[in-house]
Amino acid sequence: MSMKVEKTENANELKLTFNVPAETFDSGMKKVYEKTAKYFNIPGFRKGKAPMALVERTYGSEIFYEDTFNEIVPEIFDKEVKENKLEIVSKPKIDIEQIGKGKELIFTAIVQTKPEVKLGKYKGIELAKTERRIMAEDVNKELARMAEKNARLVTIENKAVANKDIVTIDFEGFVDGVAFEGGKAENHELEIGSKTFIPGFEDQIIGMRINQEREINVKFPDEYFSKDLAGKDAVFKVKLHEIKRKELPKIDDEFAKDVSEFDTIKELKASVKEKLVKENAEKAKYELEDNAIKAVCDATDIDIPSGMVETEIDNMMKDIEARLSYQGLNMKQYLQMVGKTEKDMRKEYEEQAKTSVKSRLVLEAIVEAEKLEASEEEISDKVKEMAESYGKKAEELMKNEQLVNYIKGNMKVEKAIKFVVDNAKVK
Repeated sequence: MSMKVEKTENANELKLTFNVPAETFDSGMKKVYEKTAKYFNIPGFRKGKAPMALVERTYGSEIFYEDTFNEIVPEIFDKEVKENKLEIVSKPKIDIEQIGKGKELIFTAIVQTKPEVKLGKYKGIELAKTERRIMAEDVNKELARMAEKNARLVTIENKAVANKDIVTIDFEGFVDGVAFEGGKAENHELEIGSKTFIPGFEDQIIGMRINQEREINVKFPDEYFSKDLAGKDAVFKVKLHEIKRKELPKIDDEFAKDVSEFDTIKELKASVKEKLVKENAEKAKYELEDNAIKAVCDATDIDIPSGMVETEIDNMMKDIEARLSYQGLNMKQYLQMVGKTEKDMRKEYEEQAKTSVKSRLVLEAIVEAEKLEASEEEISDKVKEMAESYGKKAEELMKNEQLVNYIKGNMKVEKAIKFVVDNAKVK
């Protein structure tokens, strides 16, 4: 077994040529036959009992080639890459030059490697400190939000619909006089001003009274997810059944008792202010760190491999899919709703992915340059914290080498951010 490494004309790209002995390939073929024998039906033999040689004569040896390649190559690839200490950051582009029973397997793999980072200035960078005092207005806004959250709904009988009312309606939509699929509902609850319906629909509900019927004229957006309706004029026949209005509690001592552990509004205000001051300090800290990372990245030029960007976008898409699943949606449904393709979405995240990859590479370079390390105690504390969050045993997580290395890497990156901020000139 041998692997030849050559640089291509592209930066951070290598061509790997693998020569795998014929006996290794043939041995792999035998393993594949043993795994798949049950699928071959040869007259005169019970299913799965026909000899390999007879299967080859009947179907041709080629029937095993693809599965054999997939059986033996991943382990060979990983072993050679590890022994040659290559940091591969992309999926390999494979080209098979020779394959066959009794023959040496020859294939090439074009891969991208982690780029060399030549750091720019990262010590003594100038940063502007962001500070904002918490005012009485900020406290009052938070109290108003709490009051909104604790509002009670009151049924309105003799008044017309107003903005922010919650109404119960029947509706049916028509385009060119014909009802369309999905355009009808009964006893549907809608908050006016929530902008969950087609633009203009909710505004035209305002002023209606209980049991009143009205025709509402709207136009579907040009980018509407249903191409059959996009850009078309529609008429909705609407009947109003019920109006509910939020009744906000008075912000006084009784309110404080109801929504907190405090007996007076004065105490609640002091607590809210303390919370906002703490949140503001955290926000300022993160803004300072973000500005520090941006300044260091701006001072560093890196030729970022496309494979790293694609992997980062893959991770972003997985995160989006996970969030959508909590809402009972999948990616296909979401893309239909927003009128986009997966390609469109990936393109939108490309710049964000490049920024994220560059930040990580720069911070890892600072870790190396400053020889920053995470102590065993720090790693252990982080693992314990994670174990508590997920209801697992710390000892169990510590056995997961991949997880521990991931935590260790993240802690080093955090130390690099702190190093840059601590050594910056903050004005």
